[in-house]
Amino acid sequence: MANKRIDMLNIKQLLRLYTQGVSKLQISKQLGISRNTAKKYISLFHEHQLTYDELIELSDEDLDDLFETPPTDIRDKDSIKKQLESLFPYISKELKRVGVTRYLLWEEYIDKYPSGYQYSRFCHHYREWCKKVNPSMHIEHKAGDKLFVDYTGKKLHIIDKETGEQQEVEVFVSILGASGMTFVEATRTQGKEDFLGSLTKALHYYGGVPAAIVTDNLRTAVKKSHKYEPVITDSLLDFASHYSTTILPTRTYHPKDKALVENAVRIVYTRIFAPLRKDHFFSLEALNKAIENLLEGYNEAPMKRKKYSRADVFREVEKHALSPLPAIVYQLKHSVRATVHKTSHVYLSKDKHYYSVPFSYIGKKVNIIFSKNTVEIYYDQRRIAFHNRVLAKYQYTTVKEHMPSSYQFMTEWNPSRFISWGRSVGEYCEQYIIKILEKKQHPEQSYKTCLGILSLSKKIGNIRLDNACKRALGYEKYSLAMIKSILERGLDNLTDDDAFFEEKKLPKHKNIRGGKYYQ
Repeated sequence: MANKRIDMLNIKQLLRLYTQGVSKLQISKQLGISRNTAKKYISLFHEHQLTYDELIELSDEDLDDLFETPPTDIRDKDSIKKQLESLFPYISKELKRVGVTRYLLWEEYIDKYPSGYQYSRFCHHYREWCKKVNPSMHIEHKAGDKLFVDYTGKKLHIIDKETGEQQEVEVFVSILGASGMTFVEATRTQGKEDFLGSLTKALHYYGGVPAAIVTDNLRTAVKKSHKYEPVITDSLLDFASHYSTTILPTRTYHPKDKALVENAVRIVYTRIFAPLRKDHFFSLEALNKAIENLLEGYNEAPMKRKKYSRADVFREVEKHALSPLPAIVYQLKHSVRATVHKTSHVYLSKDKHYYSVPFSYIGKKVNIIFSKNTVEIYYDQRRIAFHNRVLAKYQYTTVKEHMPSSYQFMTEWNPSRFISWGRSVGEYCEQYIIKILEKKQHPEQSYKTCLGILSLSKKIGNIRLDNACKRALGYEKYSLAMIKSILERGLDNLTDDDAFFEEKKLPKHKNIRGGKYYQ
């Protein structure tokens, strides 16, 4: 081993051979020591300016003291090492920049300090320094590359104002890999709404989007865990698509995959949980406000053995490396299956509203994905229609381009034909049919309703149907369901006063028998 200490007998033997003109290579082979060790003692021999005969006359104790003193070049190396270590905080920060490597930084170092360490020793001392600063965070993360997210194992609490009962709340933690910039939020659950809501708030807290989000194997994040190909939930994939990022679940039973956020969780216990342990909060908003105040101090505080804070590195290095946020904030989406009706519309049962799709998909099974403001319709993973969400019940939202030019209802039926049919039933039926045709955005949407109403004349006769239409006109409600309700209760045969008192007393029926209408 280089610069290994040897005993006095070997030192004397080394110097004797050297003064006799033996080469350093031969001396190292003969004595079984490295050439660097031989050079070290030969350098000491010259530095002390003694002859071999003078050295022989010294005692072993004197020789030991003499050769214990480090030579000049050794002392210089100590100063070079201290000089290099003073640069490590700067080197650590620069390595987080995209494209910056250790070799590039070594070249800059050796240009400034030509007598400094070579690349291998440079890397060795930097690795040793990293282990001292933080043994669990020695992996170098590039700016804007990854965001690590997790929930703390321990819980915080809020107090119910009415019952005084303590309610546990979850604590979401996210940390950017390069800067260590941390976001913390308390939520009621780890469910889909809360998880995606916290992720959204985290990205807007940072003001940008990383290339990837590293999640634990939460049920709201991963459908099925797998070492190589985990299955991500549809909602999280939609979130990632909206923000143009990638989801990277950690491997199960591999805590080192998320060591960064695990360490952040431990620090959150110290910097946030501990200061709040004696405080009482009666709402989630109040708790999150207190967390926000403590979080700001944590991110701005200088890191251990470094002269800068997480916020400093974030502002200087990482913020500009994040991708820009989209113009629209992500909204949680829900998905349902539906069949395209013959009218080229699908029915969203949650809102009881109809939305158009291209007529070529009539009879097909489609996915309706809807958020707070939008409705998207997909067939085989391809979007075929997009609408703004409308909450009006039993109404139609139609794109005219979706309707066929030579559709069955356009060729066999038209508004004039339905009005004429209604006139043959009676005056009030004609007026009711006109109201239905005027109400809809597109005539085709009302044809099925008109057909359903007029076809009742075959079962109950024109007089009863016309009376039912008269009653429905008074209610100003125009639908097949309204006509059926009037007939079901027998209101078509009552005067206005009788209807007022008898409307809620008549029973409901299920069939048409004996000349009376049953639903």
